Amino acid sequence: MAELNKRLFSAADNLRSKMDASEYKNYLLGLIFYKYLSDRLLVNVVEIADESLEDYDTADKQTQLYRELLQDDDVKDDLIETLVDTIGFDIEPEYLFNVLTNQAKQNTFQLNDLTKAFNDLSSKYDQFTGLFDDVDLTSKKLGSDAQQRNITITEVIKKLDPIDLLGHGGDVVGDAYEFLISQFASEAGKKAGEFYTPHEVSVMMARIAAMGQEDKRLFSVYDPTMGSGSLMLNIRNYINYPDSVKYHGQELNTTTFNLAKMNLILHGVDKEDIRLSNGDTLNKDWPTDEPYTFDAVLMNPPYSAKWSSDDTFLDDSRFNRYGRLAPKSKADFAFLLHGLYHLKDSGTMAIVLPHGVLFRGAAEGIIRKKLLEDGNIDAVIGMPSNLFFGTSIPTTVIILKKNRTTRDVLFIDASHEFIKGKNQNKLSGENIDKVVETYRKREDVEKYAHVASFEEIKENEFNLNIPRYVDTFEEEEPVDMAAIGASVKEIRKEQTELEASLYEMISSLQYGEENEEWIQGALEVFKNED
Repeated sequence: MAELNKRLFSAADNLRSKMDASEYKNYLLGLIFYKYLSDRLLVNVVEIADESLEDYDTADKQTQLYRELLQDDDVKDDLIETLVDTIGFDIEPEYLFNVLTNQAKQNTFQLNDLTKAFNDLSSKYDQFTGLFDDVDLTSKKLGSDAQQRNITITEVIKKLDPIDLLGHGGDVVGDAYEFLISQFASEAGKKAGEFYTPHEVSVMMARIAAMGQEDKRLFSVYDPTMGSGSLMLNIRNYINYPDSVKYHGQELNTTTFNLAKMNLILHGVDKEDIRLSNGDTLNKDWPTDEPYTFDAVLMNPPYSAKWSSDDTFLDDSRFNRYGRLAPKSKADFAFLLHGLYHLKDSGTMAIVLPHGVLFRGAAEGIIRKKLLEDGNIDAVIGMPSNLFFGTSIPTTVIILKKNRTTRDVLFIDASHEFIKGKNQNKLSGENIDKVVETYRKREDVEKYAHVASFEEIKENEFNLNIPRYVDTFEEEEPVDMAAIGASVKEIRKEQTELEASLYEMISSLQYGEENEEWIQGALEVFKNED
């Protein structure tokens, strides 16, 4: 992974000085995605031809085989049909990434060929529609004229070419994607946090959401504020039938929506298992047709976002059970209720929100009380501050369920256990394991976790502020005044002995008239102190 990340970072150098991170990220991700598709196609060509990858061990050899097969009229149509059935697309040989790279190395590369390659995929296959729209090869930021733009992309392509996206296994492609997203997020600041959930937090949420559902042969996950899609992708690492997962997600930002589509495809998810929507989650409910409830709902919505909070939403089936709507200035509970509405009775939901949802009053207090009375809030986990890009505030992960037989709530204060980083704090594997195991056991842990009964929560007027339930206060050890007195006495004794030694040493010094005044002054100081 280190070598992969190094090459990606190097490729970014050719763009970093020309545009900000939010823009160069689009170029790199688009080109990496296209290289992945190209490399994947060539490997499939070798397999369809029933040839050995040992014999065809380079992209150039694979391309030559591809050209030969396409020149055979008896094979051509079947080959393309099989490719489309197997991987969902085909690419003409002259537009393959390695062919374009060879042209770049020979300084014969033309941007028009890359543009044509993107357009071909986008127009021929629905799953690629719009995915390359943000790779603007005509942008003056790449260069003031066509020649300069050509040179810029030529250098980027040459740096990306050595990356073996397939040789490391399927997940490394997604890891490369997430590395670039994290680089973008760390440089671009607050905006990046809207669509990137740190990997460690994603893992913790996925492990909890999968708990008890590992053996389901058909598994559905939903993220209504999906951003890059990485949050819901993690679920497949913790269930026993990962290839059967159906991914459902919605995202308002079109660019980010396209990135999520890329991410799912990069992770090898079949197009039949992807169902995504580019729209406003709160403004209009989605999905409304089957399936509209899911085994796991995972969310990291924008914190305290504004929304319309129009009275018409009081009749919306997502919100009408709670009597009040989330306030216009803080949509946190609107997102939470939307996710809960789309959760199966047997499912688990995990959502990241700011701590204010735990204790704010007015409409939010009324909604929180109803959720607690219904037994929907299963656990409240306090996370460390400065985990997320673009915000240093501590967050909470709330776990929700339906049809629970109890109304108690598990509180976990994980806010003090993390690895301190220069820019962002991180969770270690041990930190994550402790949270997950504490959730699994659902027992009190001194200064870390507490299972609060409904009556205890009611006594606290349905305030879920974690310090009310988990006391992490560390008493200072009592001061031993006798020991301090003895220490002071010993220090004074040492001081007296040292001063006597210094007086004796100064008294014995040989000195001339020019130093007599200084020596006598020093000796006078010691006499006065005596």
